[in-house]
Amino acid sequence: MSRLVVVSNRVTLPAKGGAAPAGGLAVALQAALQERGGIWMGWSGKSSGSREPEPLAQQQHGNITYALTDLTKTDVEEYYEGFANRVLWPICHYRLDLAEYGRKEMAGYFRVNRFLAHRLAPLLQEDDVIWVHDYHLIPLAAELRQMGFKNKIGFFLHIPWPPADVLFTMPVHEEIMRGLSHYDLVGFQTDHDLSNFGGGLVREGIGEALGDGRFTSYGRTFRGGYYGIGIETAVFADFARKAASNIMVRKARQSIEGRDLIIGVDRLDYSKGITQRIDAFEQFVKANPGYHNKVTYLQITPKSRSEVPEYEAMQRTVAEQAGRVNGAMGTVDWVPIRYINRSIGRPVLAGLYRLAKIGLVTPLRDGMNLVAKEYVAAQDPEDPGVLVLSRFAGAARELRGALLVNPYDIEGTANAIARGLSMSLEERQERWRGMMDHLLERDVMRWCDDFLKDLQA
Repeated sequence: MSRLVVVSNRVTLPAKGGAAPAGGLAVALQAALQERGGIWMGWSGKSSGSREPEPLAQQQHGNITYALTDLTKTDVEEYYEGFANRVLWPICHYRLDLAEYGRKEMAGYFRVNRFLAHRLAPLLQEDDVIWVHDYHLIPLAAELRQMGFKNKIGFFLHIPWPPADVLFTMPVHEEIMRGLSHYDLVGFQTDHDLSNFGGGLVREGIGEALGDGRFTSYGRTFRGGYYGIGIETAVFADFARKAASNIMVRKARQSIEGRDLIIGVDRLDYSKGITQRIDAFEQFVKANPGYHNKVTYLQITPKSRSEVPEYEAMQRTVAEQAGRVNGAMGTVDWVPIRYINRSIGRPVLAGLYRLAKIGLVTPLRDGMNLVAKEYVAAQDPEDPGVLVLSRFAGAARELRGALLVNPYDIEGTANAIARGLSMSLEERQERWRGMMDHLLERDVMRWCDDFLKDLQA
């Protein structure tokens, strides 16, 4: 069996004692790497200032070599904070108004990918299978091919892929498309993303769709596919079952004092639709006065990319909006919105999901959204809650039992909250069972196996 080499922007090191770290993706990749033996390489998250970074720092855990490199301060500013997160991220999330293209940042993005390829090259063996992850590293295969490597190289995009009219607003869209053509398999989250990619190739006249998922572009033939990423469904369900005895979960249950709990969990990002969601909750309470003092909305939003000014501004906006609603609608004994601006451990989070009557997952655009899947997995089969899900999340292509909403339609989302809270037990159980069966069948290990099988086919 060929070794597996995983390359990602950040590397998740194993927890103390070599155990898999929290999070389904890290667990799946670590399991695949342990089985086959291999390397997980990426940025350490550290800056070496203006100095040339030290050689790769390598750690061995079982069959896996973790290889980490620092980047210079300029690299971080141009590659990560610049082109990756201020051009590719907003464009892939359909936010042309937030894309800030600069030639210097674009050059830094390609330069860092070349640097990473040269650091990876000495570690590679002829029959290694290489799996590159996400938008930070699109040019990596082209750099390796230029150095003469003929290995099987696959790429998986964790975020959405936009249609041609959106993508082509990016001045270097052709270089990005050329970079993807150097992979043997390009994987997306949904059939819509794959369709957008193939349509862009054909429309721009830079490629052809050959059928059966095969494309030709820039003189290369490669495959495209969609592989919706899953979670550790059974493990997360077990977390939720056991969480009833967790002291933090018990305190949360006591603190809501018999009110219905609505929960939203998102990284702080403009793509998540948090401000629209708060507006929808406010509209729901206004339109349903019978729920005054009978419902609590818990929004958990850890800080994200605080080095990027737009994210700092958004943090203030969300906090002020939650404060305004609480000030206008709250009473002495009722705070309608509880807003938490920090991370919460997965076992506790699973318990909070299980307490919630409504899981409110309403991104404006999302590649998949694993919160939606975790919420479903955490539910009590005897009394499950209702998932209110944005139709613009990749998860909407899979979770047919959710109440689908347009997050821009504030009144429509408010109505979905009301419908979920009043839904009969029989309908809730039927909707939940179909979604849970799907998640058990297509968990994160299945996602990993399916991609690697197709890459080596």
